[in-house]
Amino acid sequence: MSDYGGAEDDFGNEVGGAGGGDEPYYDDEEPQEEYYSPEAPDDVEPGENGAVADEDADNIITSGDPSAAAKESSKSHKDKRIPNELRTTTPYMTKYEKARILGTRALQISMNAPVLVDLEGETDPLQIAIKELREKKVPLIVRRYLPDGYYEDWTCEELLQ
Repeated sequence: MSDYGGAEDDFGNEVGGAGGGDEPYYDDEEPQEEYYSPEAPDDVEPGENGAVADEDADNIITSGDPSAAAKESSKSHKDKRIPNELRTTTPYMTKYEKARILGTRALQISMNAPVLVDLEGETDPLQIAIKELREKKVPLIVRRYLPDGYYEDWTCEELLQ
């Protein structure tokens, strides 16, 4: 090893040193490729932060077949909604839907959403969500997707009878 750092590592390769070396120089000023399209598509009106606005997307819990929900067809999303009179799924909340609703509502409460029941000194968001569910005051809608891509919307009050 010399005083200028020219030495060998455990594999016999030269490391360090005051001289140039074989490594290419990397310039931080090189322009990077853009991996996203900064412009929105022409047929979609962007909302806040470029997101597409859906008027009731905040209070809908998705349930059912996710591949059916993503299925593409010529009908628009709103045309695939089944009217309340023609719904065929059971009017009972499943354990999966209950867990998903409690978790979603507890997250909303923890982020300072208005609470719809009397707190009575309760501070745990999950316990508050359980209390709201027990009193049938959960402001969420369960969206059940069917295998053909259509969906049914159920309110929590309807499913907790």
